[in-house]
This record gives sequence, structure tokens and C-alpha cells, in this order.
Amino acid sequence: MDLNGGQSLIRALETEGVEVIFGLPGGAILPVYDPVIDSPIRHILVRHEQGAGHMAEGYAHATGRPGVAMVTSGPGATNIVTPLADAYMDSVPMVCITGQVPRAAIGTDAFQECDITGITQAVTKHNFLVTSADDIPLVIRQAFHLATTGRPGPVLVDIPKDIVDPTSPHSATGWDWPSDEEVARSLPGYRPATTGDPEAIERAADLIMEAHRPVLYVGGGILKARAAEALLELADLTGIHVVTTLMARGAFPDDHDLCLGMPGMHGNYTAVTAMQRADLLVALGARFDDRVTGKVAGFAPDAQVVHVDIDAAELGKVRRPDVAIQGDCRLVIEDLVAALRRRVADGVSSPDRRPWRSSISGWQERYPLAYEPAAEGDQLKPQMVLEHLRDSVPDDTILASGVGQHQMWASQYWRFRHPYTWVNSGGLGTMGFSVPAAIGAKVGRPDRMVWAVDGDGCFQMTAQELVTASAERIPVKVAILNNAYLGMVRQWQEMFYEE
Repeated sequence: MDLNGGQSLIRALETEGVEVIFGLPGGAILPVYDPVIDSPIRHILVRHEQGAGHMAEGYAHATGRPGVAMVTSGPGATNIVTPLADAYMDSVPMVCITGQVPRAAIGTDAFQECDITGITQAVTKHNFLVTSADDIPLVIRQAFHLATTGRPGPVLVDIPKDIVDPTSPHSATGWDWPSDEEVARSLPGYRPATTGDPEAIERAADLIMEAHRPVLYVGGGILKARAAEALLELADLTGIHVVTTLMARGAFPDDHDLCLGMPGMHGNYTAVTAMQRADLLVALGARFDDRVTGKVAGFAPDAQVVHVDIDAAELGKVRRPDVAIQGDCRLVIEDLVAALRRRVADGVSSPDRRPWRSSISGWQERYPLAYEPAAEGDQLKPQMVLEHLRDSVPDDTILASGVGQHQMWASQYWRFRHPYTWVNSGGLGTMGFSVPAAIGAKVGRPDRMVWAVDGDGCFQMTAQELVTASAERIPVKVAILNNAYLGMVRQWQEMFYEE
């Protein structure tokens, strides 16, 4: 089948199962837009390239499928660097296609030229500069394979204009979809480990059975692995309490007896204290982030550590584990559950954990998450606003937040009973994230109610994407907590910098 490069790119995206592209056309990517007209793929025209990237992220958060964004060269490409960095920090599967000047002009400082593969090397899982129209199907397959396997992340594909322009002699190509074997051969150094080492899993099971004060420390990797059901089974089997980091909210139901909520700098007393007093931390898809640990030397000083992560680079990066298990969280948890069930069947019992459960119950009773209600005539308290909003929407509402105080209030005062319903920017802390991310989440899950909770500072950064929502008939709802300043920044200035 003979296609031009632009047609080849769109056919490759269709074959990958792409349903929607978030994009903004410009000169270098313009030839690709003609075949989009004839494609079943929906194109959503954004108002700024940053919006395209965050919409792709929101789509991926809500669906588990990779989000796709497409922008032009030069400033179009540089405008999407922030979403790429955001997706990289939070392990969000995303494929970004950028236009590039014709191959002969690369390196000449041509109009709207920039070395986007060089610029994004540190904030993508991998990136490609395609140099032949014949390579487009294979590169697209590689990009989606890399974005969605192992530790998920963003992949960028930079495509020079002359290999997608139908008027260019370099654009003609016979279209050939590569097999799984061809993809594997083309990525010889990429072999992500998914199954955990059986001996390490047995050692972890022994530590769990022996622990007096265990805690399951759950990070966003649980959601990326679609492991929420496996986590629930592990907690119910062992009776171990669960803390869920900011990126893991919703991974474990907040109304479960074993849920302790969020730990760390913005967490609640019980979650923080339980981790500090634990004699065993079972870290599942968590990376011992500084917002959780504070000073590493003083964090959970008496705890042995079992650390499970798909990325070997995370094991021992911050805290040296007693048992390190590289593997997919869902598969490792399933094997761990099987190992624990064998021990129970063999008559192995755990120590009496009633004193530990009693301590946790006491902390919850004495130090609940609370705030002083507003006096009559005072301004509304943001916590109260979130509680009222929470109580007036369906259980499975998807909540997207910006970054700052409103983000922390949302993660604290919402009740997450379903996984994949919390969409936020964790590692990079990107202001302006929530409105476009909510739009992307709604596109991915049109059956769900979607709210964006934003602060006035965040909202002003990407408010123009409400035009996108209106024009494309994407019914998201937005709540702005307006305190007329950058609340988190001001709080830090007051607390740490003498105002």
C-alpha cells in the first residue's frame, strides 16, 4: 500500500487504537492535518500547546491508555516541554508528535527550528527524530511500546516536514506494520522486568508474617499497574493498614477500616505517626519522595523495608531496602498474596497485632483531620467548600486539581472510594494542570462526572482551555478557590521566610 508520510503517520496511530489527538497545527506539522480529516480519530483543537499535553495526561490518568498530543516545531514543541516533564515525573504514558523543519534545513537555524529531541532528552522516557518516511510505522509502534510498558512515561516523536508533505518526493512510502518480533528486535536493550524474583517474594512474605507494626506504603505505581484490586486483597488478607501518597489517592478506598489516608508533609497525624512507629514498611510503587520522608535519616527509623517497583533505579535510591523486588506491582502483589496464603495454610501465624491496631485507632480518635469552622459572616472555608462539593457528586466522580493549597485540601477532604478518580500533578507540581487535565479525563471517560478544583493562581495559567471545552462540547465543571494570592507560596513565606 502506497501512502505519503502524513497518511502513514495517521494510519499508524489508527492501528495503535488511538481515539483522540489533542493538538494545535502549525507550519511544520500542517501536512499531517489533511489525513486527520479522513480519519476516525477525533482531533481536539487546543488553545495552547501546554493544554494539549495536560489533556493527554488527564486522558491517560483516567483511562490507563496513552494520551496523544500533536504540535508543530519550534515554540509549539517547546510549549509542550512542561507537560512532558510532568508526565515523566509522574510516570504517565503519553506519546507526543512534534513537527520539525525539513531535513535539509535542520541545523541551519531555520524558521521555527529547535532541537526538541535534545531539549527533551531529560524529560522523556525516549525520543525519536524520524529521518525516513518508511520508518514511521516502526517508530510509532516503538513509541507506544515504550510509553506503556515497564515504568510508563512520555515518548516524543519528531517528524521533519519533508517526509510527511505529499508534495515532497521524500514523503512517498509503502506502508508496512511491524510485528511484535520486529519491535522487540529493534529495541535490543529494552527488556522491562515484570515478574518479581520468587526468592525475594518469599523473604518479603516472611517479614510480613513476623512484623508487629507493619504498614503498607502505597504510591502511584499501584495505579499505573492497575493493581488496586490486588492491593485490596493483600490488605484484607493481612489486616495491615494502608497509607496512600498524593499520587495514590483512590488506590485504596478511603472508607475502608484499614485506610489511614495520606502521609508526609501534607498528610494526617495518624498516617505520619504510623509510618514513623512501624517496624515494617511494605513500599508498593512508591519512591520515598522527600514530601513523604522529610529528613531521610529520621524517617521510619525502626522499620525494615520491603520495596516493590517496576523501575530498578528506584530501589535503594533514597532508602536502602531489606528486600528489593523489581517487578510489576500487580503481579508481585498477586505472588505475595499466594505466598502468604501458603503460610497461613501451613499454620504459620503472625504476632498479636492488637496493641498496634489499638494505637492506630487511638491516634485516629485523638487527632482527626480537622479545621476551625468559619464564624458567621466570615469568608467560606475552602475545606468546607470541598466537603460540600464532595457530598453532592456521584461516588465515582473524577477530580482533577491544580497545584497548591487547594490541591492538598482536595486530597485530604475528598473521599476517594474508586481508583483512577484522582488526577493531579505530583512530582513536578505544575500550576495550570487541572483545567486541561480535567478536559482530557472527560474525553477519556465521558460516562463520568469530572470536576476541576483550581486556585485562582493556577486557573489564570490555562483558563483559555475553557474555550476548548466549550467549542468541543466537553462538559467539565470547574470550582475555583479564590483567595487572591498564591496560597502555598504565601504560607511558606509566612512560616519559613519571616514573611
